[in-house]
Amino acid sequence: MQWMNRSLFRSFAGLTSLLRSVSGAVSYSAPARRSMSGSVELRVSPERCLFDDPLRLEVIGLIPGQEVSVRTELTDEGGESFTSLGRYRAGSGGELDLSRSPALEGGTFSGVEAEGPLWALEPRNGLRRFVKKDVRIPLTVRFSLHQEPAGDVLSTAVQERSFLGEGVRRIPVREGRVRATLFIPPGPGPFPGVIEIQGTGGGLLEYKASLLASRGFATMALAYYNYEDLPKDMKAFHLEYFEEAMNYMLQHPKVKGPGIGLLGHSKGGDLVVSMASFLKGITAAAVVNGAVANVAADLHYKDITLPAIGYDPKKATFPKPGFMDIRDVFNNPLEEPNRQSLIPIWRAHCKFLFIVGEDDRNWKSDFYAQTACNLLEEHGKEKPEVVYYPKAGHYIEPPYYPLCKAFIHKLVGLPCVWGGEPKAHNFAQVDSWKRIQAFFHKHLTQESPSSKM
Repeated sequence: MQWMNRSLFRSFAGLTSLLRSVSGAVSYSAPARRSMSGSVELRVSPERCLFDDPLRLEVIGLIPGQEVSVRTELTDEGGESFTSLGRYRAGSGGELDLSRSPALEGGTFSGVEAEGPLWALEPRNGLRRFVKKDVRIPLTVRFSLHQEPAGDVLSTAVQERSFLGEGVRRIPVREGRVRATLFIPPGPGPFPGVIEIQGTGGGLLEYKASLLASRGFATMALAYYNYEDLPKDMKAFHLEYFEEAMNYMLQHPKVKGPGIGLLGHSKGGDLVVSMASFLKGITAAAVVNGAVANVAADLHYKDITLPAIGYDPKKATFPKPGFMDIRDVFNNPLEEPNRQSLIPIWRAHCKFLFIVGEDDRNWKSDFYAQTACNLLEEHGKEKPEVVYYPKAGHYIEPPYYPLCKAFIHKLVGLPCVWGGEPKAHNFAQVDSWKRIQAFFHKHLTQESPSSKM
């Protein structure tokens, strides 16, 4: 989701003041693993993997019943540290395997959670969203095993988690007006093609596209504003730009036709719905917490204009001092005069998948998905696939991404809550990532997903 236009700043100007007053190729050395005691060893496998791969952590050499903690730390490109803590008791043989051993109460996660050290990562600065910008450089995750309650370090291990699979080619695209990066999987191809569009943060983010390419899709990460010579602000968008990117993909020799897929999150979601509704050549469209109304900036295509939907800032709430909940701010696109902003999804000729976090605090993703179902059925079209995730928030990312609980909205300029509970949100990320890939395989390749995943 992103905010609407400059008038919003005037609407919230006084409130903002009040709240602020109170409130390239790189070479790598092999990961090291060492024991601090000589007999106890913390093992992580694999030592190198993709970011969306499962985690395996185990310990050998402990005393039966010994109480220890596993501490995990990840530092992002901006220098922010994300940490998690799991407390454990060794088994009768002195073993500890996170895929079987339950984490005790008192840490950032509990129960049998093999990937808990990753999905329970929390930023030391609460207003932080984890984002990977340079996918060419892996992230280093550091694990340390501590004696409890003294806290002495017994063993450490590190793991490299990458966003770029072996043999995946990263190709900057500067073709006509299109500003993007294309990722091509290894092998002769051609491959099912996907265009991935992010939300209103602007710029060019590649982490989803590179991971999808690592799983067998020729994927374009498409920028659409605030990047190089593209418009700097969200004033107005022209669908011809997105059509140009789509035609580039359809004509690429490594992209398998006859159609392509689209993946969009938040504002990228309503752009995906608009592309599917007006453009030809789209076979499958996956929308993650997106809208069926045009949001934030007017959208133009030939002689058609979809105005940005209206909003009422007075409907914002404050679940705790200094933090805004904007879920109810947007007007209902089914009511006049807001119907002008409704995207004519019934014009689309593709398959749809809607991923919905039921605790999305950015806007009513559940309402928008249901509206899409109703509109398609009313016009005799096939009902889309909709997957609802209870207690999942707005930023449904690839697996094991830390939950973004609150973050300063780039356009609003105030801290906003995004919703979600860590464990349930991680389940949504893992499950939806598999479903998105299966959806594209089914409709872009007509092959069994099991042969590709």
